[in-house]
Amino acid sequence: KVAIKGIERELICPACKELFTHPLILPCQHNICHKCVKEILFAFEDSFADGGSESSNQSSPRIRISASSMDRIDRINRSGRKRNSLTPRSTLFPCPSCQRDIDLGERGINGLFRNFTLETIVERYRQAARAAIAIMCDFCKPPPQESTKSCMDCSASYCNECFKIHHPWGTVKAQHEYVGPTTNFRPKILMCPEHEMERVNMYCEICRRPVCHLCKLGGGHANHRVTTMSTAYKTLKEKLSKDIEYLISKESQVKAHITQLDLLLKETECNSERAKQEASHSFEKLYHVLEEKKSAALRAIEISKNIRLEKLQTQVEEYQGLLENNGLVGYAQEVLKETDPSCFVQTAKQLHVRIQKATESLRSFRPAAETTFEDFVVDTAKQEDILGDLSFHSNGLEIPEINEEQSRMYNKALISWESPGKTDSADIYVLEYHKLNKEEESVTWQKTEVCGKSKVLSDLDDDSSYAFRVRGYKGSICSPWSREVIMRTPPAPVFSFLFDDKCGYNNEHLQLNPRRTSVESRAGFPLLLGSERLQVGCYTTLDYIIGDTGIAKGKHFWAFNVEAYSYLVKVGVVPSNKIQKLFHNTHDVTSPRYEQDSGHDSGSEDAFFDSSQPCTLVTLGMKKFFIPATPAAPKDPASRILPLPSCLGICLDCDRGRVGFYDAGRMKCLYECEVDCSGLMYPAFALMGGAAVHLEEAVTAKYSEYHNNI
Repeated sequence: KVAIKGIERELICPACKELFTHPLILPCQHNICHKCVKEILFAFEDSFADGGSESSNQSSPRIRISASSMDRIDRINRSGRKRNSLTPRSTLFPCPSCQRDIDLGERGINGLFRNFTLETIVERYRQAARAAIAIMCDFCKPPPQESTKSCMDCSASYCNECFKIHHPWGTVKAQHEYVGPTTNFRPKILMCPEHEMERVNMYCEICRRPVCHLCKLGGGHANHRVTTMSTAYKTLKEKLSKDIEYLISKESQVKAHITQLDLLLKETECNSERAKQEASHSFEKLYHVLEEKKSAALRAIEISKNIRLEKLQTQVEEYQGLLENNGLVGYAQEVLKETDPSCFVQTAKQLHVRIQKATESLRSFRPAAETTFEDFVVDTAKQEDILGDLSFHSNGLEIPEINEEQSRMYNKALISWESPGKTDSADIYVLEYHKLNKEEESVTWQKTEVCGKSKVLSDLDDDSSYAFRVRGYKGSICSPWSREVIMRTPPAPVFSFLFDDKCGYNNEHLQLNPRRTSVESRAGFPLLLGSERLQVGCYTTLDYIIGDTGIAKGKHFWAFNVEAYSYLVKVGVVPSNKIQKLFHNTHDVTSPRYEQDSGHDSGSEDAFFDSSQPCTLVTLGMKKFFIPATPAAPKDPASRILPLPSCLGICLDCDRGRVGFYDAGRMKCLYECEVDCSGLMYPAFALMGGAAVHLEEAVTAKYSEYHNNI
């Protein structure tokens, strides 16, 4: 007999938190209700339909879609697999118990075994919980009678009379297996989910699941180690019995651990109350400081108000004395009535001085006090920022570090970070950023919460510098802010294009990848044959390739990578009316004499070279960037040679007629010149010898998910 009481925890589905209903066994050996796995898969499809946004993922607290799961669901949806509306199309989800990604394969839910043993135990538990509730007969006319037995072959319950009617003696039904009243009907023979007409008779030790002989012969278990079902039953039962006996023998140790855990529970309660008191005390100290500052500020404002009111009131009284028959004027009018000259002169002299002062103040009226209290405005911006960052700091939570090498600024910003210990100790991260502006006195940080270790940001201003910082949170505990990292956005909107595989493309010398985002020049037999015919020097034409999209107006930026082993690469722009000349230019040669950056600097050669060029290009190669020899450039050739950046960028401003060449990693301009933008402008590239150019990949949300997986 199974002790039903006390095992409720093992009978609860980890998804719905209720008793199992038709439990299925997942490949990770955990169990889940049949209806729950369907709901999760449908929820995943809804999340994918909504773009996999964070808000949709967080709508259900028990379902969280990992980046890898979303990526694989994306591939499945693109593959065009279709099912009926009652069956989920997706077959990927994380196990609610262990969070391991589960792939159900082509058969989906139908490929899972139903756990009849667990179902039987759940049914016994239900019966024990509702002992007073009887199971009624399924065939009685109303009112139904209480059932006395259940037929496992008919999957129905009967009272005595109905059982005799539906199972008469001498018929096949009389041989049916019957048990006591139950609602849990299980098949006598367990059939294979992959081959529905075959019964399972073997056990795969690799996959840890029952299989049939067809699975072993030509199915997914052909090369797996299997054993007979009876052997597996005996082996697993012996192991389980020994393990149970071992646990029972350690009952005293288990009870000791339970006692210790009870003490820890009480200790946790006490420590939490102590922590609450300390936190309350800390905030009360802040309240006290704020109350003192508030009282002092209000007292200062009140004193200033009284002084100003007194001054203004005195000024009012003085001006009221200038009215007729009132104050100073009234007194002067009375003095004028004096007829005795000596007495009049004695009084009028001082009175005349006062009248003159009153007249002067009337001409240049000015209030005796200011009415504004601008000097008494309390600036709390910094304090608000500090209080906003007020949280529990823990020495155990590592400070994340922004990885500048993996972070990118292109069409969008990809900010990536990592923990020094390479462990994900935080549950969630908060990324803050703000635009650097010297005119702004106060800094306003924009905030975003991230579940992974990278974030793609859009809507950043072009040609601007931004500061980024990140911190980790684990519950209510947070780490200090990381070191601020400053990154700059491209000088113009990003221009997207691919290499043109039709216009002038030489497939004998150049090789494009299928996506047309990379081009490679190989120093093979064509170059050797071309050089073999020449006895003096080495005159070899460049192989050109252009972008498949042109630019008519505006300001645009694109970036690319040049392989370090590249011997010679030229990059720049070409107008549409000179493309034919570019591909048929007989003077465009590379040799020690005609290479403009070769160091053989004779004015006649540079003049010949400049006049013959149909496009604006700069030279790269041998891990160097060569600034063209122009009147404004340094005369010393060595000063015109710069290290080749890992990523290069070109900014074309058609409105101003200028093109700039940038270190795309730092967004720093290396060289800028004028360019004729009268026609449609195309990105242009030229390669010779062993060289390769890769267009910079645009930053997308999928790029962030892939990076999180890495």
